[in-house]
Amino acid sequence: MNASALAFSPRRVGAMMLRHWYLLRSSWPRLFELIYWPAVQMFMWGFLQLGVARYPGALAATVSTFLAAFLLWDILFRGQIGYSMSFLEEMWSRNMPNLMISPLRATEFVLALVIMSMVRLSIGLVPVTMLAIVFFGFNLWALGIALAAFFANLLFTSWSVGMFCSGLVLRHGLGAESLAWSLMFFFLPLTCVYYPVSTLPEWIQPLAWALPPTAVFEGMRALLIEHVFRADLMLWALALNLVWLAAGATSFLWLLGAAKRSGSLLQIGE
Repeated sequence: MNASALAFSPRRVGAMMLRHWYLLRSSWPRLFELIYWPAVQMFMWGFLQLGVARYPGALAATVSTFLAAFLLWDILFRGQIGYSMSFLEEMWSRNMPNLMISPLRATEFVLALVIMSMVRLSIGLVPVTMLAIVFFGFNLWALGIALAAFFANLLFTSWSVGMFCSGLVLRHGLGAESLAWSLMFFFLPLTCVYYPVSTLPEWIQPLAWALPPTAVFEGMRALLIEHVFRADLMLWALALNLVWLAAGATSFLWLLGAAKRSGSLLQIGE
């Protein structure tokens, strides 16, 4: 190898930069992610500030719900990540073509991912709730039957989003992988995890109520602050989740079919 090849080359640096620029420019999920995180954080903390300022007399009660809100949010987020991680493991190992030509049906594949989502969630959730009891004196399990309703509705939503994200990755390749990690955070400001729905601008409140987790978090606050279990909110969340699950499953099957037709299933990559 001659000396010129070993020398620093701005052209090679520029070529690598150009390669990654083309990759970024050709992938809208990558571009979207650059704006996504700052916007979500800004809206979440802004609405939180408005929510706390609106109820100064009930500040202590409001703050007491934050830990419960975090744990319930973690169920929603970890449920989706548990589903998506199991799916992405197949993508990373380039095993999806093998699975799709095997006798395994798409519905069986989805069911296996759903079960693994619950397994992954249980492994992470149980120790965290025990730590919450030890360090903060908050027992999530003491919510009883209400927790079962919260848990089920949050899991249904997480699986719906997981199916949709998995379909996008199948159709658009690993360039859409970041959506599996970040799409759930779109719901963070809109589902009012840490503040009431009334904190949102009036024009956006109908959109918030169309998201099943919103009813769960409103129900959580009603239970902890007003000591009332809102069965009506849980039924509303369940009805929405039936629609969301159907939409998630339909989108996954449609995107899987599109991936097969376009041949992208055999060209897993960026």
